[in-house]
This record gives sequence, C-alpha cells and structure tokens, in this order.
Amino acid sequence: MIRILMISAALATAATPAFADALPDKKSGAEILAETKAEDWRTIPAEDTLVIELDRGKVTIALSPTLGPRHVEQVRKLAREKFYDGLSFYRVIDGFVAQGGDPFGERKIRKAKKSMKAEFERAGDDIAFAAVKDVDGFAPVAGFVGGLPAGHDEATGTFWHLHCAGAFAFGREDGKDTASTEFYIALQPQRYLDRNMSVFGRVIDGMQHLQALRRVEPPETKDDDIGEKIISIRIAADIPEAEREAFEILDSARPAFAAFAEARRNRPEGFFHHRADHLDVCQLPVPVRRKGAA
Repeated sequence: MIRILMISAALATAATPAFADALPDKKSGAEILAETKAEDWRTIPAEDTLVIELDRGKVTIALSPTLGPRHVEQVRKLAREKFYDGLSFYRVIDGFVAQGGDPFGERKIRKAKKSMKAEFERAGDDIAFAAVKDVDGFAPVAGFVGGLPAGHDEATGTFWHLHCAGAFAFGREDGKDTASTEFYIALQPQRYLDRNMSVFGRVIDGMQHLQALRRVEPPETKDDDIGEKIISIRIAADIPEAEREAFEILDSARPAFAAFAEARRNRPEGFFHHRADHLDVCQLPVPVRRKGAA
C-alpha cells in the first residue's frame, strides 16, 4: 500500500497575521533541528552517493534508486568504468543548468547502456511520500520522497522528483528513451521539465562549486571552449572509507521533518513581519549534515 503522509496537516495555523512579532510558542527551523534525535536522520548509503571532483572542490549528490533505479544503476556503472574522468562541464547556462559529459560522443561505453528507458515517473506500493498541503502549479500534489522534493499524481499512481535547484538528471534527445551518459544539474528550479526528464538525485553538498562554473555554450568544434574539467566522478562506496564523507538527511517520514516544514511555511522569528502561510517545495532547504555532526 502506498504510504502518503501529510506534512503539517495537524500543525497548520488557522489564521496567520499579516504583521506580527515573533510567534509565541512556535519554534524556528533551527530550534527544531537542534532538538532532533538520531532516529530523525537517515544515513545516505555510500552506494547511493555520487561524488564529482572538480578543481574548485567536491560536489556530492544523493541518488534516488526509489524513483530512478535504472538511471542510478547506469551512473554507477559509468562512474566505475571511469567514463567521466577528464571530461568537462561543457554546457553551463546562467540560471538554467550545468551539463557534463562527452560533448562529441567519442568516449567508449563499456558496461553501461548506450541508451536508457526513461524514468520520468514511477509507480510503486512501497513508496513513502510525505505530501505538503500547499497548491503546486506543476504537480497535483507536491512533497518529498526520501527527503528529496517529489510530485505525485493520484490519477496515475506515479511519483517523480522535481527540477528544484540541484536536481540531477540525464539529458536526452527528442525520443524519451535516448538518455545515455550526458547529465545535467539544475542551477535554478526548472519545473516545466518535470515528468519530461529522468531526475534521479539531488546535490546535497558543494552546490557553490557548480554555481561558480565558467559559463559556456555547447561546443561545436574541438577548438571551442569545452568548460571546466571533471577530475573524476565516483560512487562513495568505491572511495576508501578513511577518505569518504558520509551524510545524513532529515527523514521526510518523521514528525521532525513535518515540524521543520511548518516552521518554514510561517517563519516564527521576529525578523518576519509578513507570513505568507505557503510553502514552495523547492524553497524548503532539506536539512543534510555530515554523519556524526551534532
């Protein structure tokens, strides 16, 4: 049976004043996080963690085998055959995406697939979906799966990850089953791409390095600027344990996540004089911390 949790249904305020001092008896998001317990956090498995190494630093991505199992397996294979090492972010468009891979299609694919069946959305009885009550213009219901932003359509019974900033997906040609090796990361929300592309992860650390990448258009010849080099892309499980970083994400199935989301809907801090009583799913900063951090 599909598990759908309604975030903040019991926590929502009946009426929100347009102007107010700090709301009494309401905790801020920071206070809620400070009071979380170990069981409120989910360790992101090393097998589901992708690490991109750039000259600027490391970018860490939480993969989602729940909603993109075939694409997760594909990127694991590509990382393990070191397909991306020495390639580049050859298409970086301000306010849009940073795209990386092999712009001229010259690198040999060994064990990975040469084309992928799309995973724009996925049905499943084992998918735990934490819904938000707010109206979303792109999804019948918006919320979170595994701590990552997601949409749900009750009519089709399907779920999909959203093109919020940091969304990790594979590019494709016009045909929906043509994704192979080229990936992109959304620099800003691109929600019109939802259910048109296969999103199967999100950046959880190092987004600043992607935002700082040199802006380049896709190269037409080998003499063109192909952007900044990708030193390597690895699955964290393949990095020596002493050298890898482990991350925890606030579990969207836990009451602490619902409380955090509600604190972001109507910020109780005295700084806020207008409270909109609305939560944009892409604007909720999903809490992530290095494992072992307080």
